[in-house]
Amino acid sequence: MRKVFNFSAGPAVLPEEVLQQAAAEMLDWHGSGQSVMEMSHRGKEYMSIHAQAEADLRELMQIPSGYKVLFLQGGATLQFAQIPMNLMRGKASADYVNTGEWSKKAIKEAKLFGKVNIAASGEDRNFSYIPELSSWKLDPQAAYVHICSNETIGGVEFNWVPDTGDVPLVADLSSCFLSRPVDVARYGLLYGGAQKNIGPAGLTIVIVREDLLGFAPAGTPSVLDFKTQADNDSMLNTPPTYSIYLAGLVFQWLKRQGGIAAMEQRNIEKSAL
Repeated sequence: MRKVFNFSAGPAVLPEEVLQQAAAEMLDWHGSGQSVMEMSHRGKEYMSIHAQAEADLRELMQIPSGYKVLFLQGGATLQFAQIPMNLMRGKASADYVNTGEWSKKAIKEAKLFGKVNIAASGEDRNFSYIPELSSWKLDPQAAYVHICSNETIGGVEFNWVPDTGDVPLVADLSSCFLSRPVDVARYGLLYGGAQKNIGPAGLTIVIVREDLLGFAPAGTPSVLDFKTQADNDSMLNTPPTYSIYLAGLVFQWLKRQGGIAAMEQRNIEKSAL
């Protein structure tokens, strides 16, 4: 069999052990007589898969009880709009740190829903650095502060967590989800597409603090309201069931490898090659 070494940003490589398990369970999941992709998302078989995936993710990331985990669709790109739709909360503006292409895309979408204050930017040096926190022009009345933890195109990454005081910190983790430990309690919301580190394209994960739910303005479509999604356990409509199943297998594989701290060490070793 020919071996392909895939260094793509996403869809990215999945652990071979996970793919083998998924292949073995393709036609008959645990004696149910059906494939996961054929199951009703409200049947007891799929509901158990969904619940286990969330429980394992909570364990891996040590997610506090005051946070909701949402399994959504639309990629991080939809979150560029969905976050300001839900988190502006009547505030005049939101702060954004512009560190590259993904930040620029998030800023463009946020401007559709309110005023955006560029608190800091690395554009003056072609997005080759993260501006020091002391230079940021933060608004203490901002709805939230948004950062992109890892700008894959420019190759810059936050290796520190900015202190934004009482203003919720929002981070796009798409490129580094589960690659290193994250102190979830320091953030108001974390989000990212699954296709780089977690599973196949089609799944987006949002981890949001409960006190930030319930502020979507009138006219927000139900499927884009974080609180409505949280109240329905991410099953307001049919979720991306097979992508969630595969992500759940990856979560279990990560636990067998020693968890996220072990993955961080492995990634450090790889980066030093």
